Amino acid sequence: MPGCVRTGEIMPEKETLERAHRDKEEGKSPSTQAGEFVREEFHHVREGKHGARSPQQAIAIGLSKARRAGVKLGAPKRGSRKVQKQSTRDLAKGRSGQRRTSPRRSRAISGALKKEGRAAASRSAVARQARGAAKRRGRASRHNAAMKAVRTKGSAGLRRAGQKAARTRQRHAR
Repeated sequence: MPGCVRTGEIMPEKETLERAHRDKEEGKSPSTQAGEFVREEFHHVREGKHGARSPQQAIAIGLSKARRAGVKLGAPKRGSRKVQKQSTRDLAKGRSGQRRTSPRRSRAISGALKKEGRAAASRSAVARQARGAAKRRGRASRHNAAMKAVRTKGSAGLRRAGQKAARTRQRHAR
């Protein structure tokens, strides 16, 4: 396992690593595996371990952790050169073994993140981020994802999804 991730923490939680490993064994995509690390990061912000300036920052920290833990998640195609460079560096760290962490840097990062707010992980902030990301993907992409969900859900899952959709429609009709 790799060294320090840019949150000042030495390693992701054991449970998160196990979940990601299970996802990999089930043949799920690297982004699904990385989702476990992002989820962990939101939990950390919510429980007050540290803060984040925005949901995007929490996501970035989670993705960085995932890459350093060995998830084969490539650098983003779009994004600044700095972000692409850092992602490539994280991937390389994930491939190589354990490394010593600079205690001074780790402490500085932890201190900086502790001063950030907790609102970045609120339900509304996360929902806003998810909706924005979905909109950027475009209508056809969302439709294809929905159609795939229908194929892979099974009858019980479809029934639950239908009930949820009906509840949502009802709530918005008011």
